[in-house]
This record gives sequence, structure tokens and C-alpha cells, in this order.
Amino acid sequence: MTMSDIAIRSVNLSKRYRIGQLRRQPTTLVEAVRTFVTSPFRNLSHLRRLARFDEDESADIVWALRDVSFDVGRGEVVGIIGRNGAGKSTLLKVLSRITTPTSGWAEIHGIVGSLLEVGTGFHPELTGRDNIYMNGAILGMTRKEIDLKFHDIMAFSDIGRFVDTPVKRYSSGMKVRLAFSVAAHFDPEILVVDEVLSVGDSAFQKKCLGKMGDVAKGGRTVLFVSHNMAAVTRLCSRTVLLEDGCVKMIGPSHQAVSAYLQQESGTTAEREWPAEKAPSGRVARLRAARVLDRRGRVSDVVDIREPVRIQMEYEILTPGYVLLPNLNLINEEGIEAFGAQDLDPKWRQRPRPPGRYTSTAWIPGNFLAEGTMFVHVNLNVQSPFILQFAEPNAVAFRVVDRSDGDAARGDWGGIMPGVVRPLLKWTTEVLDTAPPAGTKAEGSAGAL
Repeated sequence: MTMSDIAIRSVNLSKRYRIGQLRRQPTTLVEAVRTFVTSPFRNLSHLRRLARFDEDESADIVWALRDVSFDVGRGEVVGIIGRNGAGKSTLLKVLSRITTPTSGWAEIHGIVGSLLEVGTGFHPELTGRDNIYMNGAILGMTRKEIDLKFHDIMAFSDIGRFVDTPVKRYSSGMKVRLAFSVAAHFDPEILVVDEVLSVGDSAFQKKCLGKMGDVAKGGRTVLFVSHNMAAVTRLCSRTVLLEDGCVKMIGPSHQAVSAYLQQESGTTAEREWPAEKAPSGRVARLRAARVLDRRGRVSDVVDIREPVRIQMEYEILTPGYVLLPNLNLINEEGIEAFGAQDLDPKWRQRPRPPGRYTSTAWIPGNFLAEGTMFVHVNLNVQSPFILQFAEPNAVAFRVVDRSDGDAARGDWGGIMPGVVRPLLKWTTEVLDTAPPAGTKAEGSAGAL
């Protein structure tokens, strides 16, 4: 990537803070007097220590960022993800020149607009109209630009007749809608966005996500911080994964999101158990579970349009039993998508001899919604029903929708609800092509 193609360059950016420490309070009169007498000397020593950063004083120094380096090309949409406290917001504040780095440097080529604190600068005593102009000016818009976009801002925020009411009388949701509407209609060359999709009700979040999709498609450079992994994989071409202030990985969004989710849940697309530690009963013992793509390869990321296989490998220890392998799929919100059981007629009523087996469930493409799916694998003995093993969160995988237009999402950029997303067959028939009664057909004579 040449310098003319770079919008943002970060080189070894680091930021450290000193945190406060709890002091022991005196519990007796003697300790209180001693503390009063010695406090001037202790305070002087404390001020001297605060004036310098000693690398050895690790107890009260925290590195929010440590040697963070990456490039963002012009017109590229890059996500930044990580746990709370990983350094995401600090990085955006440094790049937005809100705070200075301790070491390292960054280059920004273009006008930057920051959506870090939605609603910053709103005055409760002023009306919604006044705050639109004031907040727009804070973001860098001229009065003429705000005049041109005023009706679009109003329509997006949907505050209607309350625009001339003091903001102190707004609900928290109305304030958020108005603040995001102003910020979303600011047109910088580089847009820095921090978790704006977590505000407002579900309907407004869908509208915000759609607006972010428009920004991404408009050719502007975007740095996008969010805990909404579906939005990150859909909007961002690449993603930076931060951990404890350091860059853990930079790569395609679906790979970075997969690494983050594995870090969070500790669950991967393949797990194996040694015989002595395997979940088991008297009849059967689980040895492995896997998520396989359509080519039969272990994969923790699956395209929404392609089939996926869930495979469990187990050993039969005792002969003479009819077994029923089954599984449950749970999404990241804890909602069960479905349960399924093995009804293969070859084994449905037939006892299985001792040995090692694999049972595979085939899930078709364009069936699951995008997001993370956790797989619970189970095996039961039938007649009488006896559970042999039940392993929750045995494996996990992520369904990604790359928004190419040929999945059930189509060209829609907003949030689609539900845990499944089938691509159903639709038919449309023309019933009547004549114009409604009382109207004139296009091109007919007469004044309009």
C-alpha cells in the first residue's frame, strides 16, 4: 500500500495511565494523629512520584495501548474489536486527537469525524432545533450545511413535533436518536465510530446499522468499534483484534471475529477427549466433535449460503443397545435454534456392536441466520431411555453473510431478526395492470 493510498497509519502507538490506589484508613486515635502529623511528608513524596513514570511501578501504571501498528487504506472500512478494557476506545481517542499518545505516532490524511460519545455537547435547556445546530457546529458542520440537511436529520431522528421542546424534557431514547441523527449526517473523509449501535430501541438500531452500511458503501474511510459481531463481519473488510492494549491479530473480519469469539467462549470448531477424561456412560463414550464445511474441512466460519456438518465421534463400550445421537444448536443470545436427532433407518431399531462410530448431521445452506452457534452434543440409549453423555458447548461456529446479494438478506443492510434465515420460494402474479379508478394513466392528455 503506497502512501497516497493510506488514510490512517498507526506506528507503535502506546498510551499509559496511572491509576489510584486504596489507602488504609486509621482505625484508632493514635493512628489518626500519626497520619495527620506525617501526611505533609507523605503527600510531598506522592507528588514527586506522580511527576515521573517509573517502569518498575507496575502496581499503579496501566498500559491502555502498547505498540499498536496498522494501516487503513482510503475508502476502507476497518473494524476494531476486543473485550471491555482492551484499548478500543483509547485508540479511537488518540486517533481523533482527543488525547495524546505516550509514545509512537499516527498519520491521518483527511478530515476526521468522531462518533465517540453520542450526544456530547447537548444542552438540556435548549430545544432540539437549537441543539441540532449547536451539535452540528461542534462536529464541524457549517450553518449552511446544517440547513441543507436539517429535514433529513429530522426524518431520521423521528422526533417530529418535539423539535422545539427543550431537550431536558426528552426521554433518553429521544436524545440518543437526535444525537446520532446529527452525527450520522456529518460527511467527513474519515469517520471514527465507537459502539453507536448499542443505543436506542431495536427499530432505531436497525436504522443506525442501515446508515452505517450506506456510509461504508459511499467510499468513506471508517474505523468501526462494536460488540455487534454480525455488523462487524458485514460492514468491515478487515478487523483489528485488541487484547490488553496490544494487537492480537489483523485480518479478514470473519477470521478476527472467530478468534475473538474463541477467546471469549473457549470453544472451537473441533474438540477431542482422551478416553480417561471423555464424557461417558456405561454404554457409550464421546471422543470428538467437529464442525465441517462443505468440503469436509474443520471450519469455525461458515458462509450462510453453504451447508455445514456437525460430526460427533464416539465409542460403543457395551453391546445390545439401540442408541440415539442428537444435538442442539444455541445462538449467542442463548436462544435455541433447533434440536435434531439421528433417525437413520440403518440404526434406528438396531443395536450397535462395540466399536468406534461417527454420526454426522447435515445442515443445509441458507437455513441458519448469521451469528455464532454453540453446539450441544448428546447420546441416549433407547428403551429404556438412559443418557450416556451430554456435552454443552462442545463446539461452536460462526455463520457469516457476506452481503453478495444472493442470500436471504438480499441487498438489505439492516438487522434481520430470528435464529434461522431460510431462502424461501416466492411467487408474484400480475392481477391487473390498469391504473386505480379515478386516476389517469401516465402519458394521457390533461393537466396534472
